[in-house]
Amino acid sequence: MNFSYYPGCTLRNKAKELDAYARASAEALGFALQELTDWQCCGGVYPLGTDEIATKLASVRALAQARDNGQDLVTLCSACHHVLKRVNDDMRNNADIRTRANNYMMLDTPYAGETKVLHFLEVIRDVIGFEELKKKVVNPLTGRKIGAYYGCLLLRPGKVMAFDDPENPKLLEDFIRALGAEPVVYPYRNECCGGYISLKEPQMAENMCSNIHKNAAGFGAECLITACPLCRYNLNKAENNLPVYYFTELLAEALGVKEAALK
Repeated sequence: MNFSYYPGCTLRNKAKELDAYARASAEALGFALQELTDWQCCGGVYPLGTDEIATKLASVRALAQARDNGQDLVTLCSACHHVLKRVNDDMRNNADIRTRANNYMMLDTPYAGETKVLHFLEVIRDVIGFEELKKKVVNPLTGRKIGAYYGCLLLRPGKVMAFDDPENPKLLEDFIRALGAEPVVYPYRNECCGGYISLKEPQMAENMCSNIHKNAAGFGAECLITACPLCRYNLNKAENNLPVYYFTELLAEALGVKEAALK
């Protein structure tokens, strides 16, 4: 079972472990991530201007390459997933954006949103299945109380992302249970970490993250997991913080491939 794979820039530098643990875990679960050739940065932020085309072209190129490979496109970074999914929706449903983007790209076959974009977690839920994941676990995380931190980008806008219920998600909690641990459900798990305002208003972002930590700890969480490098960065800067891990690290640990993944 093969998927086209878009890693994104951050997984090439500050978040290498997010990528490494995912690749090792995918192999253990029986599917392959085939990295796209010559991919470019997605931009990190979805452009809201309706007349903004240029910053969407890298995403269109990646989406078109996955289509030409005859594969679904898998992502890991929440920001990359958000941008690719929304640009794909534009190319499928907005004739003006589709026409102008294709005029720029001059592809052999114009792109019209044919590619299915999946987050790695969606592959586990919808393709592998949590019951099958349970069978693959060799080091169950028994006794560990883990809080899922979704953040904003995976869940919103809900109709476009279609990842989970944006107000009451459960995918990560089901994932935690499949690894043998206990999910801690707390109210702030889908509140914003401060995102990019950490550059302009670092104290505001730190306060937001501190509230998330306090809320999770107050409900009994011993650590947090996330899929977003920016969320992890912001959460780790908060005072009195819980340990924050990429979800792939705990997955690799449960599957028994954690040590080998970083070699």
